Amino acid sequence: MTTILVTGGAGYIGSHAVLALKQAGYEVIVLDNLSNGHRELVEEVLQVKLIVGDMSDRALLDNIFTTHNITAVMHFAAYIAVGESVTDPAKYYHNNVTGTLTLLEAMLAASINKFIFSSTCALYGVPKFVPITEDHPQDPISPYATSKWMVERILSDFDTAYNLKSVRFRYFNAAGADPNGSLGEDHEPESHIIPLVLQAALGKRESISIFGTDYPTPDGTCIRDYIHVTDLAQAHVLGLEYLLKEGDSEVFNLGNGSGFSVREVIETALQITGKEIKIVECDRRPGDPPILVGSSDKATKILGWHPQYPNVEEIISHAWQWHQKRHG
Repeated sequence: MTTILVTGGAGYIGSHAVLALKQAGYEVIVLDNLSNGHRELVEEVLQVKLIVGDMSDRALLDNIFTTHNITAVMHFAAYIAVGESVTDPAKYYHNNVTGTLTLLEAMLAASINKFIFSSTCALYGVPKFVPITEDHPQDPISPYATSKWMVERILSDFDTAYNLKSVRFRYFNAAGADPNGSLGEDHEPESHIIPLVLQAALGKRESISIFGTDYPTPDGTCIRDYIHVTDLAQAHVLGLEYLLKEGDSEVFNLGNGSGFSVREVIETALQITGKEIKIVECDRRPGDPPILVGSSDKATKILGWHPQYPNVEEIISHAWQWHQKRHG
């Protein structure tokens, strides 16, 4: 069997990618330092090999690549909190950039040249047009986004110099949970709107805040792009298979093409949970664009990617099933 190393495979998106890889018939090894990941998801739910360690540990990486016949690496081991990246940029550049560079160098030393990278649409900055396509100007406005932009530059240069082939996926908001209820979103602290709303529905928090109700959108609240995490995981498997067929390095935006407003998300959650949720309307947050939506036309055309769960009702229903099981 073809063996794939998944860094950050004990985390939210990474664990769903591991599940998708297993379902597609791949052998999977997870490398995760468990700073944000969950051991039990890998060992008990997914039942794949977990190596606890950091991708900045070159000796560990060399040992992994020497003792396992790994064909490709799927990389999710990044810090993702935009606000924290502003207050502690060193943490983000050290892990997201330097750690990834160490990983890539270890891959090259082991003659592994296929890399699937979880990037971000945040590297486009404030959008000049929507939906955002891959040729949109790149202007990252946070250290988090800049760290992803730096890695993409490294990957481009490594392709030219060392023939390291990569697929880079740029997307905004992963959401939802495995439809079977075995995996879901469990960050601490939580910053994403759908789990925050569901925590409020479960009585875990007093209210949910809407930051800005006077945007130039149909209901005055920001519109954001939410992709079901299962669909996102499937895209990563398609990206892997594209590289295994000797595809050239590529970048793909993954989006739902339309987006959902903050108020839409909250109202849908109210309907699905049947709970009362206190809503607090607040002032706008600085730097929040009115609309962030990515185009996935290129991924559809080249990879044949078609989301199974494009509507917000399914995304929230699957997330609600998980949150009741995990926190109810």
